[in-house]
Amino acid sequence: MEQTELIEQSATQADSTSPVETIARVNGNPGAASHASVSPATCASCGAAANSNGNSLTTPSYVFAIGRVEMRFPTLSVEKEFAQATGRANTKGLADRAASHAVLSEPANRYILRQVCWILTIEGLETYILIPRDPAGYDQLLEAVRPQPSPLDLDVVVGIRGPIAPPEMCNGLMIPIVAFDQIYSFDRDALIKAIPRPDKSSKEFGAAAEELFDRIMLAADNAGSTDEHRALNYLAVRYPAIYATAADAFGRNASLTAVDVQPSRLSSTRKVVDVIFSFTNRNTDVVEKFFTRVDVTEEFMFLVTKMSPYFDH
Repeated sequence: MEQTELIEQSATQADSTSPVETIARVNGNPGAASHASVSPATCASCGAAANSNGNSLTTPSYVFAIGRVEMRFPTLSVEKEFAQATGRANTKGLADRAASHAVLSEPANRYILRQVCWILTIEGLETYILIPRDPAGYDQLLEAVRPQPSPLDLDVVVGIRGPIAPPEMCNGLMIPIVAFDQIYSFDRDALIKAIPRPDKSSKEFGAAAEELFDRIMLAADNAGSTDEHRALNYLAVRYPAIYATAADAFGRNASLTAVDVQPSRLSSTRKVVDVIFSFTNRNTDVVEKFFTRVDVTEEFMFLVTKMSPYFDH
């Protein structure tokens, strides 16, 4: 997969490059794009409730979700049109996913990209219907249709959650719509390998990183829509220090016993959460805690406090 830089980290963020900066492709500029009967431009209720005068009453509902992007056909006619385009293409010797990617990559078939449904599944469950906020977002969706898929493939979606899709939008599928600004695709092994490894724990670092990442992914009902889950997912792919902390703790014969997220006392005009990692020594049962703060006020989160020891108040 082409490796390009994601987003330059601010001065308050990690000292080292985040792992997805080396493996993700991003084109997410805000804009407007149409899809079926609903688009970000016409979806006035995307992420916000409205009163009888149409004025927004609530702040947008943001999403930072990790799952897998899949393509679906909204109608039989779109499915038949795709089949005809496949019949015209040279797909001899290609597997089904590779053939689909080859067909959709053809400029003459780009209109099909705008007609099909794009679904984000999390832990195998259909969770969101995806709509790009900029036409360039269709390139990111195409990137997610990997010619050689793997069970370890992951896609990160950053956007604004809208209303439940009408049944006619995607063949009866009624799940929330997400108007996205960013999608970056990678596989789990590539993410783990891209994390900078501290010399003192390089031998066990891979196993520690894998365990922590899996713990975050398996958090109960992690659809990436609450502030707590958004913060966890953000740290999992953008802040290598959490993996170094876990590796150090394992090296001290401690187990990861809890990952908690709670509102920070620093929250006032902005929404800031504390993400607390608890490690328990396997011999003495002494609990050691570390935390980092994340600002989750808007769509694009950022680090407020680097990983530090945490003491209960």
